[in-house]
Amino acid sequence: MNQTELNARFREIRDKVESEERLTMDDGLFLEDPQVPLQEVGALANLVRERKNGNLGYYNINTHLNPTNVCVYRCRFCAFRSDLRDPKGYAMTDEQILARGKEATENGCTEMHIVGGLHHQRPYEWYRNLISLLNSNYPQIDLKAWTAVEINWFEFQTKKSVQWVLEDMREAGLGSMPGGGAEIFHPEIRDQLCEHKANTHAWLDIHRTAHEIGLRTNCTMLYGHLEKAYHRIDHLMRLRELQDQTGGFQVFIPLAFHPENTKLDHLKKPSAIMDLRTMAVSRLMLDNIQHIKAYWIMLGLGTAQTALQYGADDIDGTVRHELIYHDAGATTPEFLSVDQIRHLISETGRKPVERDTTYHEVHRDPNHFATWTRGEPVDKISVSAK
Repeated sequence: MNQTELNARFREIRDKVESEERLTMDDGLFLEDPQVPLQEVGALANLVRERKNGNLGYYNINTHLNPTNVCVYRCRFCAFRSDLRDPKGYAMTDEQILARGKEATENGCTEMHIVGGLHHQRPYEWYRNLISLLNSNYPQIDLKAWTAVEINWFEFQTKKSVQWVLEDMREAGLGSMPGGGAEIFHPEIRDQLCEHKANTHAWLDIHRTAHEIGLRTNCTMLYGHLEKAYHRIDHLMRLRELQDQTGGFQVFIPLAFHPENTKLDHLKKPSAIMDLRTMAVSRLMLDNIQHIKAYWIMLGLGTAQTALQYGADDIDGTVRHELIYHDAGATTPEFLSVDQIRHLISETGRKPVERDTTYHEVHRDPNHFATWTRGEPVDKISVSAK
């Protein structure tokens, strides 16, 4: 394609975006082409970002809990997992879990992000009890827990349906679900990354079921490893299709692959240019998902800030105790203070707004930071910020 043809094709796509017309697979593949200037793709994504979310930059105050790293699976991209007898293997006690809940509450966290390994010597009840224990003692914290891969494992353990597992977990205190385990949906790549764990059909079906019973969930894509542009666009379109059916995804998070300490450590991690193009193309393709998150833990602080001009409207949170990506070589800080994260957002010209897990504005007691209440959905705020 010569420059004249390239310019004409980009104008077609820009016209579609400006008129809020849905982009096609071919449109997405064109935008992935390195010949298409990244700045122009970013500007188009920013148009959509501001149309949906105004000039706001969202963050939350959260902590991570990885209750065990012992796992029956051996995914090639994972540096976190451990064998049962490996010296680094662990499983947290009830006392450790409660201590983490206490710490989270005292630091004003609104969310605990809970994911971990599939420990073959821990029954389903151990995982359920963890949720119940935290919810009973710290009911104000939203427990965003268990990827679809873990739910699939619980289905296997209990010999019950996905719906039964999700409803039982919700009864114990589950508030929402993260989007991990999606990796890349296309079997050509998924089978090379994680051939034994929950397949694409299972992942999508579990999230569909969660949406049908009223649970809100996140969605993700792991990029920058073995996949090509086609696999990324295919992945985005499958998420878009499910969102058309259920409307249950609240945010999409593109996850940059970190190869260190994995079985794919011969690969280079994605460049900042790839990070930003993936962010922008995701914003343009996922016209029916309200929020796009720039996960600073994986992107690095500078790229995450820049992403707020390339389609992202959320930078994630303070993120205490994150282990999975730091084990894979992430060199970002262990956590950020509220002042730091607000400054990161403000530096980009965006207005920082604290939100909870399900995207409601958080109001803090000015005299006691750890005391907070839930306000209006942030979408109402963004309308007035446009």
